Amino acid sequence: MSKTVPWRPATGDIPKDPGVYRFRDERGRVLYVGKAKSLRQRLQNYFQPLDSLHERTRRMVLSAVDVDWTIVKTEFEALQLEFTWIKEYEPPFNVQFRDDKSYPYLAVTMAEDVPRVSVTRNRKMKGARYFGPYTKVWAIRETLDALLKAFPMRSCSASVFNKARRDNRPCLLGDIGKCAAPCVGRVSEDEHRAIASRLVSFMAGGDLDFVEAVRAEMLAASDELQFERAARLRDQLTALETVLSKTSVVLADRVDADVFGLMHDELQASLHLFSVRGGRIRGTRSWVVDTELDLSESELALQLLRIAYDNDADPDVLSAPAREVLIPVLPESVSEVEHLLSGLRRKAGLTGRVSIRKAQRGEKKQLADSATANAAHAMQLARTSRSSDYVTRTQALTDLQDALGLDQAPLRIECFDISHLGGTDVVASMVVFEDGLPRKDQYRKFSVQGTTDDTASMHQVLTRRLRYLRDGDPEQSENSSRFSYPPQLLVVDGGLPQVNAAARAMAEASITPIPIAGIAKRLEELWLPGDDFPVILPRNSEALFLIQRLRDEAHRFAITYQRQKRSSAIESELARIDGLGPGRVKALLKHFGSAKRVRSASADEIAEVKGFGPALAATVHASLSPASMEASGTADEQDAAT
Repeated sequence: MSKTVPWRPATGDIPKDPGVYRFRDERGRVLYVGKAKSLRQRLQNYFQPLDSLHERTRRMVLSAVDVDWTIVKTEFEALQLEFTWIKEYEPPFNVQFRDDKSYPYLAVTMAEDVPRVSVTRNRKMKGARYFGPYTKVWAIRETLDALLKAFPMRSCSASVFNKARRDNRPCLLGDIGKCAAPCVGRVSEDEHRAIASRLVSFMAGGDLDFVEAVRAEMLAASDELQFERAARLRDQLTALETVLSKTSVVLADRVDADVFGLMHDELQASLHLFSVRGGRIRGTRSWVVDTELDLSESELALQLLRIAYDNDADPDVLSAPAREVLIPVLPESVSEVEHLLSGLRRKAGLTGRVSIRKAQRGEKKQLADSATANAAHAMQLARTSRSSDYVTRTQALTDLQDALGLDQAPLRIECFDISHLGGTDVVASMVVFEDGLPRKDQYRKFSVQGTTDDTASMHQVLTRRLRYLRDGDPEQSENSSRFSYPPQLLVVDGGLPQVNAAARAMAEASITPIPIAGIAKRLEELWLPGDDFPVILPRNSEALFLIQRLRDEAHRFAITYQRQKRSSAIESELARIDGLGPGRVKALLKHFGSAKRVRSASADEIAEVKGFGPALAATVHASLSPASMEASGTADEQDAAT
């Protein structure tokens, strides 16, 4: 393999100035757009020896035939130009927005002579003020129904409005008080626009001010014995409080903030946004994006902010950035990004500079953690949607067959993973996928004996598994017959050493050979026995996502079993202590939550558990001390030898 690509520009020809660069293929298509403080320093990273580049970066460089650049004066200008070009060219190796779900918004068409409020997914209505997005249509419709009681403005279509105006007869909403009926002149157009403006202000975050103003007006009308007016104001107050009850109060100090949660792995990234206005969540949205190149967390955060604030519609109070943007990982060039987002606020007619930071403590940290949990959930749903699609699963198995050169698609795949805690409690897991779906009833777990080496552990586990395939179970139970079913592919978590150990176990088992592959840490690489170079799965291959699910499931199952063993071990240790019955053992583990915390607890902390006095707590603490545990282990070994 050549050290680098032949079309690499001379280092002296690349300027040291800030700028934006574009990689192009032989057809002139832009493959990747990036920015740099120093173009020369950044571009040199792409022209390192090819075998030292990450696989995805190497694939991009090999796909390109040219790179050009544009010099700018400042890093901020580079950031602006990068975002513009990514939006214009949609380069395949930049972060790509994959989830094209459209969300419902509450829109107020302030540009019309008689403004209208509606629920819509159309973000391109000229002059409209948008609020949201919302995850559920029914939730925003219920909110609108309550809002019309407090702000009785037009919500009908143009045809209904024009018909009512021609007939001089209001629609049903006008008769029941949910519309001020400007169509028949009950209010003038200016008065109706004032109602619409109050609704917009209420949704923009002035909710508590409106509530208090209506409450004061209601009390004043009551004092003046204007009971009918006081009753109408009471109904408006009830409607406003109903709307507010549908939105969680999340921040006591009523700040405006956009709170992001971020979750990512080797293939995808998920972003979740809480739009907080006036201390309440006014909108929420999730994105799942495919990441093509190997980006750092800060680079990924920058690209996800670009996606979150990329809005073709007229900006409004909620789609424009809040004054405070909270994100788990700070992006590259924080000051330049703050400058860019502040410009979006000014474009929306809002004042104040945008500040980007990480939530450290308190209510904002709790909300940020909730956003991260939502991002993780969105990523899990994206994975599930891939696995639930029959066509996608079939394509994944076909891709895997082609990549590994198998005679048939691997309809049954078994994946093995080794797990240990600092070289102790070595266990292994076997997970089974059939037709691209997990078969949890056929999972198996193994306790590894006599070794702490990953390679030797893998050999031991595969030897036991393959012996079972060869000899079967004399009892021939239904459970064992499933375990005796041979797979079309064995996958081990590890590189070439683990794969070769599995192949050695296969040869020793003297059975019909089964294809074996190993998952390297970079995930795109699959190692086959005896090969000097790995098989590289294409980045857009469904097989890559199938391999990821296999690895993650095997790892999860192994970790779960290891934790169960540790919990069972300490239960056995505690059961040996005089005065501890099953009830007290259970209470002790429930109080501390884990075996590790029980072992590290002091006698005074143990005495706080219900049912434990100072004397018993001291006995438990002494029994779990390292010296006592070592003596107990020696005694057990002597008993076993006897």
